[in-house]
This record gives sequence, C-alpha cells and structure tokens, in this order.
Amino acid sequence: MAEQEIAQVDFWFDPLCPWAWITSRWMLEVEQVRPVRVRWHVMSLAVLNEDKDDLSDHYKQLMKQAWGPVRVCVAAEQKVGAETVLPLYTAIGNRFHHDKAERNRATIEAALAEVGLPAELADAMESTEYDEIVRASHAEGIDRVGYEVGTPVISVNGASIFGPVVSPIPRGEAAGKLWDGVLLVMSTDGFFELKRSRYRDPIFD
Repeated sequence: MAEQEIAQVDFWFDPLCPWAWITSRWMLEVEQVRPVRVRWHVMSLAVLNEDKDDLSDHYKQLMKQAWGPVRVCVAAEQKVGAETVLPLYTAIGNRFHHDKAERNRATIEAALAEVGLPAELADAMESTEYDEIVRASHAEGIDRVGYEVGTPVISVNGASIFGPVVSPIPRGEAAGKLWDGVLLVMSTDGFFELKRSRYRDPIFD
C-alpha cells in the first residue's frame, strides 16, 4: 500500500491562552496517529483586543502581559529559526498552565534556558522591535477565520477554523478521531460553526 501523503497543518497560538494550549497538545497527539505535520505560528490576543472598549480591568491587565511571550517567541524564531517555536512554546506553556508560574521575565528566562536559548531574548518582552512581525503573523492567521474569534487557529488543505476548543486533551486514537471529524467539517463547503457552552475549566493533564 502506498504511503499516505503527509498533510501540512498551520497552527496559530497565543502562549497565554489555556484553551490554545490544550488544542496544541492535542495536535501533538494527532501527529502521532495521523499523517500530519504542524508548523507553529504566533497570534496575539493583545492585538485582537486592542481596539475593544468593553474589556474588564482584569482582562486589560492580562492583555498587557500577553505582549511579552509572543514577542519572545517571534524573537527566537527570527534569531534561531522556525524549529525553535514549538519547544519554546512548550517550555513557556508548561510553566504558565501546569506550574501556574508568574507571567514575568523570570519565567520566560527559565523557559529559554530549558530549550538552550540565550536569556537576552527575554529583552523582547518590553521591546517593540518585533511587533510588526507579531502583527503580520497574527493577521495571517486571523484573516483566515474572521475577527469574531480568537486563538487557536488551524489551517489545512486551504481551509481554516478557530478551535477546536476541548478539555481535557484527547489522547491516542481519540485524538485521531477528533482530527478526522475536524477535517470533515472543514472540507464541507459553507460550514461555519458548531458550538455549545463550556461546562468545565481547562484540564491540562
């Protein structure tokens, strides 16, 4: 039997988002059971929400924190290469979502050290040097799905969606079956939305 062609999947994430984190870990499971390979890109909740006036004070503060991690991911990609985005995202995400670490420079420096990247890349957290690239990457993802959604965005075979939003992380063949379903709806002409209210918090295990 001929080998299946590997599908190229593009995945846009903001490291701050717990739901995007779960979906990203699901995609890593999918890579193990389906012929797909993922390219990782940043998008920015701060950019997405910068013109909104109805945000709570808490969420506004969260959006200020959101700039730093995406800037560092882009700085690492520019300095080292695209292959560093996933391991850095993983190191940051484990600290944010599993360890409940502070979203500060010390946490980012620890993540950089884990993946063998220089600590000075954390300087990007407070710099606007990479913001044009952040905005371009964000636009590339969000333009595919529209501005009433958020992170993550997945694109494959010319079709794109926001999500899936799921908790806990599907594993093994369960991850593959969810992927099969996502592909099915994405390939349906005119398909836009499936949704129900969330009845549990993010589960990261």
